[in-house]
Amino acid sequence: MAQPAIKVENVSVLFNLNNEKIDNLKEYFIKFVTRKLHYNEFWALRDISFTVEKSDRVGILGFNGAGKSTLLKVVSGVLKPTKGNVEVHGVIAPMLELGAGFDMNYSGHENIYLYGATMGYPRKFIQERYDEIVKFSELEKFIDVPVKNYSSGMKARLGFAIASAVDPEVLILDEVLSVGDTKFRTKSEKKIVSMFDKGVTVLFVSHNTDQVRRICNKAIILDKGRLIAQGEVNEICDKYAELAAEKKK
Repeated sequence: MAQPAIKVENVSVLFNLNNEKIDNLKEYFIKFVTRKLHYNEFWALRDISFTVEKSDRVGILGFNGAGKSTLLKVVSGVLKPTKGNVEVHGVIAPMLELGAGFDMNYSGHENIYLYGATMGYPRKFIQERYDEIVKFSELEKFIDVPVKNYSSGMKARLGFAIASAVDPEVLILDEVLSVGDTKFRTKSEKKIVSMFDKGVTVLFVSHNTDQVRRICNKAIILDKGRLIAQGEVNEICDKYAELAAEKKK
């Protein structure tokens, strides 16, 4: 039997939320030493298990606070699970917070190399794809301008252009196809779809079920940190639509 691209086994994530306001580091340290810090436990994910086969494209649906972004961070290795285990086989490209690794004082040109380095790619690799990245971002006139002068949409476009210029085997997408104007969103979706011909495996978070139906062949639903449904994309999207209708009542 072929090795799956992603295997998530009994994953739970616990956050300790401070339930009192602490104004400064000194006060925090005193309360920490005297054991007077009080936390509320919040389980963002509870006992999540699923498998993604190679070339599968799985949509992750759920209302706000369901744990979707937390799950992507765990799969990407950004966050360590409190319990459970995650295995990912293949070169992974996480598109979680586009532009989060930019240095605001550097130009777009400089940040292309910086961002590429944070993703683990050598300068020569980014150099070979530099023109493609700039053209796709549509920022030719602004590429030598400091990123601190970019709008949030411009930063997201540059981040997407860099992240999508690589050749990943596993692609992690968190609402990134909702950035920019309609024209750029359409272009971004086409870019992702073009990767499918290379057999890329996809985990995709979106509130847009039409987009999930177009991009994915399977889907799961998270609710309050628990996996409540998984299966074929149309079946799961229909179920999610029913849940959304019930929630509005």
